[in-house]
Amino acid sequence: MTNIAEKISALIITYNEMGYIEKCIESVSFADEIIVVDSFSTDGTYEYLLKHPKVKVIQHPFENFTAQKSFTLKQASNDWVLFLDADEIVSPTLKDEITQTVDGQPEEVAFWFYRQFMFQDEKLRFSGWQTDKNYRLFRKSKAKFCDRKIVHETLDVDGKSGILNEKLIHYCYKNYEDYKSKMLKYGRLKAVESFYTEKSFNYVLMCIKPSWKFFNHYILRLGFLDGKKGFSVCYLNALGVLERFKELKRLEQKNKLAYYLVMP
Repeated sequence: MTNIAEKISALIITYNEMGYIEKCIESVSFADEIIVVDSFSTDGTYEYLLKHPKVKVIQHPFENFTAQKSFTLKQASNDWVLFLDADEIVSPTLKDEITQTVDGQPEEVAFWFYRQFMFQDEKLRFSGWQTDKNYRLFRKSKAKFCDRKIVHETLDVDGKSGILNEKLIHYCYKNYEDYKSKMLKYGRLKAVESFYTEKSFNYVLMCIKPSWKFFNHYILRLGFLDGKKGFSVCYLNALGVLERFKELKRLEQKNKLAYYLVMP
């Protein structure tokens, strides 16, 4: 008896992703549907997607990464979902592994992907990213995004997980200002997450944590072997940690001010 091929929905969220999204869409053209949720891009991303014959694009306001991805997940027609960031590329060998895995009707309901980080067009071999992995392929019916995190979102999986062999290509670094903006945004979102889980600002930790982040990624995780690009990435990652503490302090001060203003 011949197995019926399983259908896959490719899901992506975007905001101002021109220069990334074109290759991403091309790399998932094997999927049975491609759904992109755009948070009102201003650089032509939405218009590009609107004209793409294989893409269904929806505009939805961005609250945080978890909320946006949870909304996007609900749009999928198929149970098997391939969820990518706009700066990620599925290689031909990974595409073959994905389709063979899904068609094989595995007992696993979710799969981790290791990622190959790219600094512009060069590989980042170290800098703390060498063991990075994320859920990217899973059954919609068996997983949901954890609502306790609003950045670096994670999945709650009801069932067994596996790991694919081929790596997902991640173009994390377009240029210095782009990566800096990304790290500062992540830092501010992490501050909001910390604020609502009642983690308090601490001056000592603000001094220690960014320095430790840089030392860990640049020295212990061998970022110095990536040369100048390793230094840039490790420095900006540490800057994102510093921004988290600065934003957390600002949120606490704003909250205290609001409290005193409403006191009788």
